[in-house]
Amino acid sequence: METTASDSNHRRESLKNQVRSAVLWRSGAQILGQIVTWASTFLVIRILEPADYGLFAMTQVMLALLNMLNGYGLASAIIQKPEVTRQELRQLFGLLIALNVALGLAQVALAPLAAAYFRQPMVADLLRVQALLYGVTPFIAFPYALLARKMDFRKQAQANLASAAIGALTALACAHAGWGVWTLIAAPLALFWSRAVLMTWGARSLMWPSFDFRGAGDVVRFGGLMATAQLFWFVQSQADIFIAGRSLSPHQLGLYTTGLFLTQIFVSKFLPTLNEVAFSAYARIQDDRAALGRAFGRAARIIMVVAMPFYTGLAVTADPLVAVVLGEKWGEAAPIVGILALAMPFMTLQALFAPASDALGRPGLGAQNGAIGAAILPVAFLAGIQWGVTGLAIAWVAAWPVFLAITAWRSFAIVGTNIGELSRAVAPPVLAALAMAACVALANTLLPALPPIVRLAILVPLGGAVYLGWLLAFARETLADLVAFARNRG
Repeated sequence: METTASDSNHRRESLKNQVRSAVLWRSGAQILGQIVTWASTFLVIRILEPADYGLFAMTQVMLALLNMLNGYGLASAIIQKPEVTRQELRQLFGLLIALNVALGLAQVALAPLAAAYFRQPMVADLLRVQALLYGVTPFIAFPYALLARKMDFRKQAQANLASAAIGALTALACAHAGWGVWTLIAAPLALFWSRAVLMTWGARSLMWPSFDFRGAGDVVRFGGLMATAQLFWFVQSQADIFIAGRSLSPHQLGLYTTGLFLTQIFVSKFLPTLNEVAFSAYARIQDDRAALGRAFGRAARIIMVVAMPFYTGLAVTADPLVAVVLGEKWGEAAPIVGILALAMPFMTLQALFAPASDALGRPGLGAQNGAIGAAILPVAFLAGIQWGVTGLAIAWVAAWPVFLAITAWRSFAIVGTNIGELSRAVAPPVLAALAMAACVALANTLLPALPPIVRLAILVPLGGAVYLGWLLAFARETLADLVAFARNRG
């Protein structure tokens, strides 16, 4: 019995160290990569016009739809399985290649229909070139699965960082060369093609694919359920563009999508990387529901400590922030940013449930929750678009709390937690961020007329001081937990 207990403790300690290393590598490289990408992105935004981003957003509806079927769910099935044979790996590689060749051809064929729907002929040409992205997806998804099974996020991080730099340099070069909207097509192509080469090399994942899919039923079923969940996510994430694209001009749509990009930086750029680590870690402890519940609560608390000041800060400093970061010509996007930021905490919490249920072998729950969101959000967007861009932004604030409440109610028993435990976990950063927002908003009204960069230079340190001060005064345990995780103690 002592040996068994000792072995169990050793495995848990080993897993804790792996998770910590994975988070530090994955999130650390993501931060560095995003710094590089953002520096390029915000410089490019100052060069390009809102209409360029509006046209690009129209292409993303079809690209996002087909990408839901690109096989990443199949890769997740391999990560989740305790044991995998070489034949199963060859089948996965073959499935990824076959799927993505078909998707690329489908996008080329459907491009004219998308252009006709949005009444923008150029959309067809943009989509045809973007079809090249499917050619590299198997060479990213397959090595990702192999590395994630080992929780080796170091090689992933290195490949992502290097490819982010290549994509950023491509974007800057094309923007300065006057490529206009084509800049937004060329940069992702450079990024993903280089990432495919680096990931494949890092994982040593080249092998002869198998197109004999007999015996791959379990992987296909698991991947199919995850793809179904992703399909519903597509409806959630693209319904606003699909609805607004026919009634808004490219200029207005560009303002909206750029405002959305700014407010979703954390939930779309950082949270997915943390969820990748969480999925692998949850899969390791899927037989211990109590431990998984505790891990889920701790993950929610740590994530919200970082996310909440970002969201509330955006909401109360939108005007000077947009002027400084995007430039004066984007000033119309500031009210949109201020409204959308209020919806992001709910979106962040909702996104935390799927990795836990998927790791438990319950991807159907994520698909069902996705179906609920796919019903709620489009209805909200259809109602909101009647009042233009502002109404569309308000629809986010109205719909996401409802969607979160339903997802949480349906998922708590599976994940191993409850509303009380989750509320206690996230209350400290939420209260601290609200106190910060109140102080910053008051200071913003009391300040005299100042250049945006000066106003921002005053408000940001003030907000940081209030937030940290509140946590030190009322939630030291939360800070101690964050520090302990970073230092691999406790």
